[in-house]
Amino acid sequence: MMKAYAANNIRNVALLGHSSSGKTTLTEAVLFSLGITNRQGKVTDGNTVSDFDKEEIARKISIGTSVIPVEWNDIKYNLLDTPGYFDFIGEMYGAKRASEGSVLLVDAQSGVEVGTEKSWKNLEKYKTPRIVFLNKMDKENVDFQKVLSELNSNLGEKIIPIAIPIGAGESFKGFINVIDGKAYEYDGKNKKEIQITDEQKAEAREIRETLDETIAETDEQLLDKYFSGEPFTEDEVNRGLRLAVLSGDLAPLIVGCVEKTMGCDFLLEIIGKYLPSPLDVGSYIGEKEGEEVERKVDNNEPFSAVVFKTIVDPFVGKLTLFKVLSGKLNKDMELYNSTKDKTEKMGGLYYLRGKHQIESDEISAGDIGATSKLNYTQTGDTLCDKSNPTEYDTIEYPKATLFQAIEAKNKGDEEKIGVSLNKLSEEDPCLVIERNNETKQLLIGGQGNMQLQVIVDKLKNRFGVEVNLEKPIIAYRETIRGTSSVQGKHKKQSGGAGQYGDVHIKFEPSEEEFEFNEKIFGGSVPRNYWPAVEKGIKECLEHGVLAGYPVVNLKATLFDGSYHDVDSNEMSFKLAAILAFKKGMEAAKPVLLEPIMKVEIVIPDNYLGDVMGDINKRRGRILGMDQLNDGTQKLIAEAPHAEMFEYAIDLRAMTQARGNFTMEFTRYEEAPSNIAEKVIQQAKAEKAQ
Repeated sequence: MMKAYAANNIRNVALLGHSSSGKTTLTEAVLFSLGITNRQGKVTDGNTVSDFDKEEIARKISIGTSVIPVEWNDIKYNLLDTPGYFDFIGEMYGAKRASEGSVLLVDAQSGVEVGTEKSWKNLEKYKTPRIVFLNKMDKENVDFQKVLSELNSNLGEKIIPIAIPIGAGESFKGFINVIDGKAYEYDGKNKKEIQITDEQKAEAREIRETLDETIAETDEQLLDKYFSGEPFTEDEVNRGLRLAVLSGDLAPLIVGCVEKTMGCDFLLEIIGKYLPSPLDVGSYIGEKEGEEVERKVDNNEPFSAVVFKTIVDPFVGKLTLFKVLSGKLNKDMELYNSTKDKTEKMGGLYYLRGKHQIESDEISAGDIGATSKLNYTQTGDTLCDKSNPTEYDTIEYPKATLFQAIEAKNKGDEEKIGVSLNKLSEEDPCLVIERNNETKQLLIGGQGNMQLQVIVDKLKNRFGVEVNLEKPIIAYRETIRGTSSVQGKHKKQSGGAGQYGDVHIKFEPSEEEFEFNEKIFGGSVPRNYWPAVEKGIKECLEHGVLAGYPVVNLKATLFDGSYHDVDSNEMSFKLAAILAFKKGMEAAKPVLLEPIMKVEIVIPDNYLGDVMGDINKRRGRILGMDQLNDGTQKLIAEAPHAEMFEYAIDLRAMTQARGNFTMEFTRYEEAPSNIAEKVIQQAKAEKAQ
């Protein structure tokens, strides 16, 4: 059992950073240093508490966010270990929703990487209080001052060290605490105070002066004290630092090596002192029947929680992870899902540590809990007390940028694919599943190649469904550029009643999808056969004469014809119209239309030339450019869909993953003759097969 903690003694912390900066290893080091595990697992050995999924163990990276709750010095720390790999960036959104503060891990050997920049941008955007942990201080060629100035020049001046390393590389053995002016050395996971040298004292004092300036700016009284040259008391230092961190004006930096459990205890201490508790948020605003509802982070308020993650386990079933925003949840309560307007029955109540369930009787305000067997609830939903409902905003996830068609390897698995994909989309809200009614393909979309590949592997390993990924079929269209007037005559004589229908139809381009008119004089085609003629043409619109694609922007006018008193009927006129359509299309300069996409691309300045050149190579055109507040450029362009399938992969390669884009269909345009030729040849070859 784990005891229930009051909100002011809880710290929900998202661990962010570039792939392999040490987030998962940090959770292992903390578990080991607190004696929760008796050995420290390694990502490379596939035995960590946090990366428990088969795909994570196989790839040696985190794919989903996992929660690692630990207790230390009367504070409960919920560490949310997020993936650093960009395909799984959506997982960070859930972790950020469930946490008040963040720790940004930086690999001291690699310095500022793309993932560091992306995480920092997110922290800045949402003004998230944060601590920077400079990890891997024991690696060779680590230069602390160099990394610090790189952090400052790339991420801004608010990063100030509160711990300075003692030794570097192999000889890294501890740190000087800038706040208390003492030096500490590690022997395994234990640290002890050591003598501080004059040189170290001077270095610490210099940084302390910068910190004092930041502390002074948080409060009028402290500012007065600072200017009168009076030293701050320990309480004032802690209060000032906490205020500066909470406001986002200061990001304290500490150093360590999590693989050797060096610095983990200090990190927990700093999180406890300076990062916000759920109580610091105060309250949350939800909605009930269009009215705003305020819920305080307090056990006495009506219960409300937000679901930030779902895990689908073929053995255990569905696990729902939630953060309690107000009130408390006990295991006998009935849950109401206000997002779906459904009542849910819980299958047990517990804290989750990786995949291990720790039983609990209640989860209180500010804490993170889990339950199983919820039928309707999905990530982003609000759970609450039915007699006092409220609904919070769902989580906004990034849009899918890479789509592939998915097909079963074995006939008969089609239905299984749909069911399994729906289960996986509960676990991964960034996975998009679409059925293209026109091309009859089932498409899956995500943030990149790796994400889609993980989906393929999960389908096989969890649900026993083997699939192939293919390029999606493009939904071309056909139309005409000219005008033609043609006759379609259907005549059949065979003993008994015959068949006779004769129409003269003019075909021409139209602004509308399809128009049908008649200008019949003197009853050459009786009125009761006109609908049959229209029906015949409408049926033909599904398959054009060039490559069998749907026909658009066509006007057909029935202007003449003839009929037979006995042999004419609706079917005969319908068949006559079908003959006329084929002739008329061929005679009216048919052309192939291709879908054009509108693309918005956000990139740092230095990639502008490459990206613009690349869009031109894709037969695209740049429509405009905008300078954004964060110094990046937004390019607005149009390009044919056929050239943009793998743009997510290509843009990532071109910009070292610093660029991102959104894309949507805008209109159809005539395809260049060389492209049209290829598409038509391919369609004919497929038909022949």
